[in-house]
Amino acid sequence: MNTQNIPVHIRLWHKDFWLLVIANLLLMMSVYVLIPIMPLWLMRTENFTSYETGLSIGAYTIGLYLFGAQCSWLVQRFRRNVVCMWAIILVGLSVALLWYIDGLRSEFVEFWIILLQRLLLGAAFGLAQMVLSSTLIIDTCESHQRTEANHSAAWFARFALSLGPLAGLIAYHYFGFDKALWGSIGCAAMSLLLIRQVSFPFRAPEEGVHVASLDRFLLPHGVVLFFNLLLIMMAVGLVLSLPLTTDFYALLMGGFLLALLAQRFVFRNAELKSEVVSGLFILLAALLILLAYPTSPVSPLLMGLAVGIIGSRYLLFFIKLSRHCKRGTSHSTFFLAWETGITLGLTFGYAFLYGQRDLLFYVAFALTIASLLFYHFYAHQWFIKHKNR
Repeated sequence: MNTQNIPVHIRLWHKDFWLLVIANLLLMMSVYVLIPIMPLWLMRTENFTSYETGLSIGAYTIGLYLFGAQCSWLVQRFRRNVVCMWAIILVGLSVALLWYIDGLRSEFVEFWIILLQRLLLGAAFGLAQMVLSSTLIIDTCESHQRTEANHSAAWFARFALSLGPLAGLIAYHYFGFDKALWGSIGCAAMSLLLIRQVSFPFRAPEEGVHVASLDRFLLPHGVVLFFNLLLIMMAVGLVLSLPLTTDFYALLMGGFLLALLAQRFVFRNAELKSEVVSGLFILLAALLILLAYPTSPVSPLLMGLAVGIIGSRYLLFFIKLSRHCKRGTSHSTFFLAWETGITLGLTFGYAFLYGQRDLLFYVAFALTIASLLFYHFYAHQWFIKHKNR
């Protein structure tokens, strides 16, 4: 399957599928709400240094991997939707812990408590995403529709990168940090309620499932694509560590919509390599414009366009790299590369580059150029050689 376009099956968009993709969007939003506002709260209210703030954000990255090796066993041992719902409950509780800490106005929170909170949030969110995106969503679809289902669900999740921070900033500026946290908890609660509306038939557990395995977690032979996507998203994460406005995130959503149109009309029958290469050049242009004209409405549009077309193509690369029975594993690997890249960018942006705007952009340029060269001269040929479909 080397075509650029994904066929559209109207029958895919039934009630259960709609409920799950919206639940996926809300779950992502519940975590992405914290991207712009939690660092502000840590540094302004809790007197954290930028270095401590960066490390706090980075603890979330470690958490993403904590339950990954047990994901397959948990899904086989317990009902898969129940595992997902309990993980979402833990996401809500970890955000509620921040709300409780914020209410303790008489004392500053200890650094290690925030580290543990971020670790718990990452672990719960990582498990919920692996089960929801890699198992529940594709279980509602016919076999021949599952690539389209992965593609469509990932697009809904991608919108959260704009809508989550946008909602968080609006709530923070108008109502305060505590009310923004309630918005995050509300998104998680609505996600939970939507998943409860979907009926999943009982499935007998497979024999010989190990407590720890890479199934539904990581594709070992996808390391080249994983590394390449991680570098790209690190550059994006660095930009997100800047003090951005609500206008930026609103225009970023506009860029995502442009990416959908571009995939439908511009890249429909284009050469396979064109999407990623074009996306990286567009990302470089967005970085240059943002450096020269920080208030330009063009840069967030271009960034949304670049991230949208790159993310879509890389997800399909991971799916093509896997065997049919490893589709869920390929989606989890894509999710982890995406999320790790963004969070590492945020971590380095706050811990080492805070207040050094020009240097931050130079690092982002370097990461994007390195990603482009790595993809053009090695990763694409490697993918063509190793893909399974």
